[in-house]
Amino acid sequence: MSAKHKVLIMRCEDYDAERIAGIIREGMQTLGVKPAGRILLKPNTVLAHPKLFRHAFTRPEFLDGALAAVRAEARDVVELAVGERCGITIATRHSFRDAGFLPVIKKHKAKTHYFDESRQIPIPLSRPERLRDTIFLPEPVAKADFLINVPKFKAHPWSRLTLSLKNFIGLQDDRHRLVDHNSHLEHKIADLQEVIQPKFIAIDGIIAGQNMMLTPDPFDLGAIVMGTNSCAVDTVGCHMVNVDSKDLIHLKFASERGFGPMDLDEIEEDGDFPLDEVRSKTTGFQICRKRIDDYFNEKSKLTCVVGRFPEKHSPDYCWGGCPGALQEAMEINREAFPDVDRTMKKIMYVIGDVDEPIEVDRETRVLFAGDCTRWKGRIDGKDVVIEGAYKTAAEVDEKKTRSNDMILRTLKAMVKMLKNRKSRYIHVRGCPVSVADHIHYLSLLGKIKNANFLPYLVVPINVAYLKMRLSRAFHRIFG
Repeated sequence: MSAKHKVLIMRCEDYDAERIAGIIREGMQTLGVKPAGRILLKPNTVLAHPKLFRHAFTRPEFLDGALAAVRAEARDVVELAVGERCGITIATRHSFRDAGFLPVIKKHKAKTHYFDESRQIPIPLSRPERLRDTIFLPEPVAKADFLINVPKFKAHPWSRLTLSLKNFIGLQDDRHRLVDHNSHLEHKIADLQEVIQPKFIAIDGIIAGQNMMLTPDPFDLGAIVMGTNSCAVDTVGCHMVNVDSKDLIHLKFASERGFGPMDLDEIEEDGDFPLDEVRSKTTGFQICRKRIDDYFNEKSKLTCVVGRFPEKHSPDYCWGGCPGALQEAMEINREAFPDVDRTMKKIMYVIGDVDEPIEVDRETRVLFAGDCTRWKGRIDGKDVVIEGAYKTAAEVDEKKTRSNDMILRTLKAMVKMLKNRKSRYIHVRGCPVSVADHIHYLSLLGKIKNANFLPYLVVPINVAYLKMRLSRAFHRIFG
């Protein structure tokens, strides 16, 4: 019988960098981990801001402790670096600044790799279960000898939980990240395991995130979770918050492909925070797994009509695409503008292939979202035809993806909004439509402020964007 993968759950109730370093160093020693060569730490900074996204990212104190532990335990270091691609279109430079990472990285004499500024390397996939033949990774990841995953312990409306496996979606740049980020998302997460697996994992579960992924509610979990196998770590993480590991679909797929266990009987649990004690503490941990037609109910000014979806494995709902982006966008609006539910105008959101008539009053505007959306009917006595443009995974060429440049996307949205400012409906294409685009169109139709243009965000975001573009141009010219 092969040895069980060991997973450690350690108590840590405060963001004390020195204490975190001691715990992670002890974890490395217990697990026999010896970093060497090109060492790359991958945190979660999907979005970071001390006001809007307080609990969405790996905390800087945690990264500080992790880097200190790695420095103490590493041998024959060629490079120590921190790398990430934050949420699409926003420059990772901006998220690293707002996360407080830059002084921490400088303190430990580490290098910074912004994956949106790195060359993307095509890596072939060969397993029979694969979605496609090639997947793209940033060059620093492809060259890394020792990858360390440093995720945030969070709930996730797309995939239930984001722990070790899900954190690797943040490896890809804007051109490739939204490819298969629909009902195929869970498959894509499993595909990534074929080409890159971490040699050590340390999850920031000191303050975990509940419900949403970008604007989570804090939960005082008081734990650091460590291991060397993503499937084993994620299995324990599921049980820590009373989730059956079989319900984490990407974990199920990865385990079925032989990347690790998803049964507690196959995992050795250790540490000073027993799993049963953690479970009793997390009975109230909230995970948002509501469809949007339930999430936005009759009490909301945003109502949703959900039709059929094109993929045979998920005809009833697209958990990985536009619906989750809508939820995240609306929660960002609520965080930025606490009175938004009172002040916004009524919107009907339509997604999927819908057969039935849509009844809207004169005060309601309609947002048809996504390439999969189709509808024929009448609005204000006029015929309306919404044509679908969905492409299957086989029809999407991952080598010929369109730009997701922030300025171009914003300008496109602004032009579309201007052209449709008096229309009772608008059709926004995309697969998926991003969170940022949802914010744009909710602003237009709901006649509310646009959270993408908050004064304290817009200047630093654009400064970081310009630096990112200059850096990419420099790398393109000089290699």
